[in-house]
Amino acid sequence: MAYSLRSGTKANSCTISQKLSAHKACRGKSLADGLADYKKDPSILKTQKIKKEVHEQPVLTTVKQEKLVHSETVPIKKRKKLPSVKIEYEEYASALPQVAEGIWSPPYWREQLLNIRTMRSSFDAPVDSMGCEKISDKDAQPKDFRYQVMLSLMLSSMTKDEVTSAAMARLKAHGCSVERILKTSDDMLGKLIYPVGFWKSKVSYIKRTSALLKEKYDCDIPTTVEELVALPGIGPKMAHLIMQCAWNDTTGIAVDTHVFRITQRLGWIQKKPKQPEDCRKALESWLPKELWHEINWLLVGFGQQTCSAIRPKCDTCLNRSNCTFPSRKLKV
Repeated sequence: MAYSLRSGTKANSCTISQKLSAHKACRGKSLADGLADYKKDPSILKTQKIKKEVHEQPVLTTVKQEKLVHSETVPIKKRKKLPSVKIEYEEYASALPQVAEGIWSPPYWREQLLNIRTMRSSFDAPVDSMGCEKISDKDAQPKDFRYQVMLSLMLSSMTKDEVTSAAMARLKAHGCSVERILKTSDDMLGKLIYPVGFWKSKVSYIKRTSALLKEKYDCDIPTTVEELVALPGIGPKMAHLIMQCAWNDTTGIAVDTHVFRITQRLGWIQKKPKQPEDCRKALESWLPKELWHEINWLLVGFGQQTCSAIRPKCDTCLNRSNCTFPSRKLKV
């Protein structure tokens, strides 16, 4: 039994479902107009349904059909396969020192080191022209040169090479010796080294260290790592670099932020270090001592140009195929 849509009374013409269907089939029209169209042509429901199905039916084609159609109109150009580049390591790797027998070493360290040497062969990183020994006056008295090497490293902490180089240039123009710095007021010294990182603290470190050098070392710098780290503002990294650059004595690997980051990415550290000193000890445990002197210089420049902390250039790195850093998977 059928009822009217409005009052629930019996309907003589059509059922409620037919009324609703007619209304849906004639979208944009009122219910009355839809019923009128339905009474004239009941097949409107079927026709509307077929049209809807045809409209929603997706057109499916296979990959072969697409290629066939494409080949009939535009000839497909095959992508030219680039020749693979084969790098021979054996000749150069044989010249590298051997790791002592029975000691753990990374599986690809030889290839990785040679690749980094290749990438650094242009010597155009900031450290190549603004390293501590580069911005110190080699024509000065030996004591003053060594003192300047130490000061440049003290200033470089948490500071870009360009800023450190500019500060050292002002200090050298002012007069950069133990005696001259001790006669300089704190305010003037601060103006000379600003805007290096933590410049106020470094003014204090420089003054206290200079006083100790005059008192204990005849205005020269210490000759051992132990004595250097006892000075205000000097840590192990600086001490090893001072020994290497000022005294030409490689006592250890200087681990800064670049060395700390890159050695872990390359897999050169067996266990993740918590501190730079942990990283230094882990590196020195397997890396032949003959290579210690170049590691800091190589990796610092490599970090400045390619293996940066943020957005490293993995796609241009020669070590992208044997690196543990996650982003290389996205770049290769």
